Order: sequence, then structure tokens, then C-alpha cells
Amino acid sequence: MTEVREATYRVEGGYDIHVKESGSGPVVVFIHGSGPGASGLSNFRQNVDAYVQAGYRVIMPDLIGYGASSKPEGIDYTLQLFTDTLYDALRQHGIDKATLVGNSLGGGIALLMTLDHPGFADRLILMAPGCVAERESYFVMPGIAKMVSNFGGPDFNLAEQKRLVSNLVHPDFAPKISDALVAERFAVASTQPKDVLVRMRTPDLSPRLGEIQQPIFVLWGLNDEFCPEAHARLFLDKCSDVRAITFARTGHWVQVERAEEFNRYTIDFLRG
Repeated sequence: MTEVREATYRVEGGYDIHVKESGSGPVVVFIHGSGPGASGLSNFRQNVDAYVQAGYRVIMPDLIGYGASSKPEGIDYTLQLFTDTLYDALRQHGIDKATLVGNSLGGGIALLMTLDHPGFADRLILMAPGCVAERESYFVMPGIAKMVSNFGGPDFNLAEQKRLVSNLVHPDFAPKISDALVAERFAVASTQPKDVLVRMRTPDLSPRLGEIQQPIFVLWGLNDEFCPEAHARLFLDKCSDVRAITFARTGHWVQVERAEEFNRYTIDFLRG
């Protein structure tokens, strides 16, 4: 993998946001999703090199509550908190315009950041983005039910971490989940408070999708059990400049399960 540079920024509220980056050129910010052990690099390791080789500067932040960033307890983890702390860190990192690439919760953050700061986002690449339905409607999805675990308790272990990661992908891909990835995410999960999941608060941004004028590329796994693939239609119906692609036999992690295709299609989108 290409060289990774790191920095940490103190943002409003006294929180630290950790940022990794590789390459040089036009800026692409990869925004990871939620779940025990998530971090920027662990979610996008299979995409970094392709983007760097294509001439892009890849930014991989760890959201508040995740990776090497601050993990406060006793607060609500709202979409606004995720968005504001990330935007503050990116601006301190010297970024004033970027393509935003977001998976799941990261997709919701990319949407809100674009709505709050329309001059900041150049284009959007969204993989199974969340926050386009009422929060409660996501709780009935089968993937969410499978994520119930002893996360945050003394009995949380590597085997449970592997089960949780495997739930994110189609069963055909699950055997390809590496022990190294599981261990990496377990190390982060062991430092996270339960609040990061149980006190997450996300709005439904779908009524505002029509406000977004930037070009959007939506990618979805047909077998996603967390964010229904039918939500791709919301973007096609409401946004002015959208293209969408659905992958068969693919779950919630398009950028991992279909890494080669994801890299090729999305880089072509940026160049186009």
C-alpha cells in the first residue's frame, strides 16, 4: 500500500479527529460507516492504491467515536455532530473542496455536509447511503437485527467481531474476510463506548435530496440487509444529476466486495 500520512485536529467541543491520507492531486474524502471497530483505513484499504495511482489525494478520517479519534461517553451521536466535527477537521487539514465518498452512515454524513456547505462538495459517491429514511425503519432491517451483540461488554471477543464484520457482506464473500481485518477492527471496538451505537441519532434527509446539484454516483448491493437497495430510487427520482448501479450477490460493503469494479467505475465517474 502507498505511504500513509497522519494528523490529528482538535475540533469544537474539545474532541480530536484523526485523519490519514495518501497521494496527491484532487481531493477525495472517504467517509466510513458505523459499527463496532470501524475506521477510515479499515473500510477503504482496498480502494486507496487505485485512487492514488489515478492521481488523487485520498483522505481517510476516523469519525468521532471511531478509529483513533475521540470516543466520548454520555452524549448523543447525532448526524450533525459527525458532520460538524469532520468538516472542522477537514478545513483545518487545508481542504476547501473535495469529492465526498460515503458508505452507510458515511453516505448520510456526505449528504448533510453537502447540504450544509454546498460549495465544499464537488461530487458525491455514495455506497448504500443511510439517513434517507426514518431511523426506526432501519431497525426492522435483518442486518441490524444480526448486529445485536455483546459489544462493549467484557465477553466481547474476536469471534464475535468476525461475526459482526461477516454480516456486512454477502455470504459468498464472508470467507474472504481476513483475520487481520477482524483483529484491526477488534482493537478499535475494544476502545469504543456503547453510546456510539445506542445513542446514534440520524434524521431522514430524503425530503432535501432535490437540493443537491452536484453529480452523484450511487452504488448498492442487491442483497444489502442494512440499507435497502430500493432507496437508490430516491436519488434517481429527486436529484438532478444521478447515475446508479446495483451489484448482484453483494451486501452492504460494495467498496470491499466489489473493490476492483468499484475502483474502476468510480474513478471513471470522477474523470468524466
